[in-house]
Amino acid sequence: MDPLIVLRHLSFAAALALLSAALVWLMIVRPVLDDPARRDATAHTVPTPKGGGVGIVAAFIAGMLVLYSSATFARIADPEFVGVILAAIAIAGVALADDIWDFRFAVKLAAQGAAALVAMASGLMIHRLALPWIGVVDLGILGPFLTLFWIVGCTNAVNFMDGMDGLVGGTLLVACTALAVTSAFEGGWFIYAASLFLAAGIAGFLPFNLHPARIFMGDVGSQFLGFVLAVLAVAAARFDAAGMSFLIVPLLLFGILFDASFTLVRRILMGEPPAAPHRTHLYQLAQRSGMGVRAVTAVHGSFVLFHTVLALVFPHLAPDVKPLIVLPALAAQLGWLATVAIHVRRAGLQWR
Repeated sequence: MDPLIVLRHLSFAAALALLSAALVWLMIVRPVLDDPARRDATAHTVPTPKGGGVGIVAAFIAGMLVLYSSATFARIADPEFVGVILAAIAIAGVALADDIWDFRFAVKLAAQGAAALVAMASGLMIHRLALPWIGVVDLGILGPFLTLFWIVGCTNAVNFMDGMDGLVGGTLLVACTALAVTSAFEGGWFIYAASLFLAAGIAGFLPFNLHPARIFMGDVGSQFLGFVLAVLAVAAARFDAAGMSFLIVPLLLFGILFDASFTLVRRILMGEPPAAPHRTHLYQLAQRSGMGVRAVTAVHGSFVLFHTVLALVFPHLAPDVKPLIVLPALAAQLGWLATVAIHVRRAGLQWR
């Protein structure tokens, strides 16, 4: 890409970051208060505003509207483009209302499913996957179900992990930047632009969310980010005929997805209500057992940097090897799980 074009894109991204920061500041001045009991009481003992994700949403939507009205290099088929925007706006609107009125989980799940169906109806669907030693598998009728499961699952995983200052924001800033770079190398210009807009929005929000946070992103930020990144993963499957590039986004988000999945499965096996509030995610147990907030956030930052290296290597691997790229990431997460388990045992904490 021409350096002047890159500079122009970065300048536009900087303007979006300023827009995001301005709106986040307004959300601090006119707050939607959070209950500190829902978070780590050692980190926040007074009500802290939430809803800072409004800045992220606004930056992304503004970028998309400019892209749709004036750009051609990053356009995909119009129905899909419009579907992504409408679905993103829908999920953000419902999530913002949830931040204000605190809906039941069933309502959130229904809204996420509806937004996912809008994106799928516009044509974004997983049609095939490549499996190790098996090859490319055509999903057929399973494609829509897998797509729906992925979008809703990723949306909730990011939402569940948004419970520590700077963790989700910092992790996703690096992930979105890496996705933009990877997409540019692969010629996936729509994903490049969307990732750049997301990164700009997070960059405007993150300074206000570093420990001790002045504001939380709230569901309007975490659900929105999880949803859009899930949709971009489906779009990334077009990078190659086998659809293996779908793995790029899950790879970048592997630390978040592992913690959320492990915690959900463990709580179900222990007979706990999976949607009930709790403080037993791995990152929460690490902090409760003695690790500082900044230390835990730094660990997750190191994960996403490692995953970024894997994502940059991924396109250059042989087709038979590509699906195995998740194994190093899984090994790192198992090491983190073992480390947290040791700290929990030494601190005398329970996994409930």
